[in-house]
Amino acid sequence: MGVRPAATKLHISPAAARRPSFLPIATVALLCSASYFVGVWHHGGFSSPSGSPSSVSIADAVSCTGTTRPTARPRTRTRTRTTQPSLDFSAHHAAADGAVPSSSAGAATRRYGACPAKYSEYTPCEDVARSLRYPRDRLVYRERHCPAGRERLRCLVPAPAGYRNPFPWPASRDVAWFANVPHKELTVEKAVQNWIRVDGDKFRFPGGGTMFPHGADAYIDDIGKLIPLHDGSIRTALDTGCGVASWGAYLLSRDILAMSFAPRDSHEAQVQFALERGVPALIGVLASNRLTYPARAFDMAHCSRCLIPWHLYDGLYLIEVDRVLRPGGYWILSGPPINWKKYWKGWERTKEDLNAEQQAIEAVARSLCWKKIKEAGDIAVWQKPANHAGCKASRKTPPFCSHKKPDAAWYDKMEACMTPLPEVSDASEVAGGALKKWPQRLTAVPPRISRGSIKGMTAKAFVQDTELWRKRVRHYKSVINQFEQKGRYRNVLDMNAGLGGFAAALTNDPVWVMNMVPTVANSTTLGVIYERGLIGSYQDWCEGMSTYPRTYDLIHADKVFTLYKNRCEMESILLEMDRILRPEGTVIIRDDVDMLVKVKSAADGMRWDSQIVDHEDGPLVREKLLLVVKTYWTTEEQDQQ
Repeated sequence: MGVRPAATKLHISPAAARRPSFLPIATVALLCSASYFVGVWHHGGFSSPSGSPSSVSIADAVSCTGTTRPTARPRTRTRTRTTQPSLDFSAHHAAADGAVPSSSAGAATRRYGACPAKYSEYTPCEDVARSLRYPRDRLVYRERHCPAGRERLRCLVPAPAGYRNPFPWPASRDVAWFANVPHKELTVEKAVQNWIRVDGDKFRFPGGGTMFPHGADAYIDDIGKLIPLHDGSIRTALDTGCGVASWGAYLLSRDILAMSFAPRDSHEAQVQFALERGVPALIGVLASNRLTYPARAFDMAHCSRCLIPWHLYDGLYLIEVDRVLRPGGYWILSGPPINWKKYWKGWERTKEDLNAEQQAIEAVARSLCWKKIKEAGDIAVWQKPANHAGCKASRKTPPFCSHKKPDAAWYDKMEACMTPLPEVSDASEVAGGALKKWPQRLTAVPPRISRGSIKGMTAKAFVQDTELWRKRVRHYKSVINQFEQKGRYRNVLDMNAGLGGFAAALTNDPVWVMNMVPTVANSTTLGVIYERGLIGSYQDWCEGMSTYPRTYDLIHADKVFTLYKNRCEMESILLEMDRILRPEGTVIIRDDVDMLVKVKSAADGMRWDSQIVDHEDGPLVREKLLLVVKTYWTTEEQDQQ
């Protein structure tokens, strides 16, 4: 289990190569013939002028039976047309000669070389060397600082020598291959806290944590005695300073989906370990920028000895947690200064210092109108009010924000002002609308839509979108047999998530989906995604994503390249997709056929095997699917070339 097989193929189902009836064939053949002769007349004959390659037409890209033909820019005067091979194609484990796939033979395709081995864990926007240029005050240097121009890598980030396919879920929660994340620092630094240990060629994750020595399950059970974790009222969670994300990993069995984050290299590779385990996580830090989530997103937020100075900077970090907590949401704190009377000697701080810190945190929580539910042992829990009806009259500081959009969170600075909740008609109403319990909230019309907060989106359109994505996912599963292989996919990325329909359609599969909402699109939909009980973040795909290489098993890109057509280079987006995709991982790209032809031309130089197949509604629809598998290769094999 978990061992990379001798060969892996992306199998396209025979259903993808449907046999149309005679009448449609005859009709389409007639249209293709007419198109061909018109093209010949337009270009003045059957041969192209020497040295002036022609652009590729739809007839060149898609055959009359709906099967894609390869595109090529001719090297001679006569254009050649090659029949596409079978839709069943391999993910080559080692491209010894670095050649592009045979389907692209003869194309003027740029071939991308491998980056040096030192870049095997490269995170462009959290690069350790570049971060030293920025202020250390408030950890600003650990925020996103993306490369531009000549600083950007134009090569393929390699996997480390000996890389193997991760263990399938749920085994991956507890074990990972050492070769995939070759770092022992945490096993030494956190040895007594039971985070992680080395076992031969594997890492094992016992489920321990600094503040839960009896394991994450027992710790979560203790939280469940204070707040309702088992009735579906809590679905989305935020774990700040997550370590290796054991808290989030063990919440999954309770149908609670946590977004875990920690800074790059605070402890070596902690977020990378979380992702290798098949647990949602991003690189992130509370510093000067808002967290990249909308207002009213999470049902609860958590800090277990996360070392965030909650009481400093006028309570700025707690104010930010308040912004992303939904009305009635919970904040959980364990570790300093909670239960300081028991631990103060071990924490090497004075009683007076720890008591002062706790009193300061309590004061900030009261200023936000939070109610302290209980402090039991090592755990303290506060609850955000359901609305601000009474809060506005009972407090003065921090002031309410007056000019900031509450959902704006892409390089937007945190401010020491409180994000106001939507107005209510009476003190018992939930601001912004009450959410149904999980799993009903997944398909129920979200309050942001029913209340008209999303421009141009109605309840009827939401229901139609949900059904549309169910249909599309059924089509994906009919043409990609890997969906039927248990454990084949775990970490899934939707690059342009919209309302979260793709993720919702996969809810019954053993996967989790990171729903990214591009900042150039209708970014207000991310709030809808969270109201559905899903997770995600904002992202500008002209920049790198805050994650490690080889994060995702499956990437879904719906019209991403059309969206960014006039904003940044196609190759920048493709190289970033390659960086975050696991060897032998799959990509599904939906777009207009003309755009897909261009994308495929670039992708064929990236050690990807790709194939354009029909839209779920048939071959006559201009929108097509580009299905990709990333070939297997490592730094070791690259060095031998």
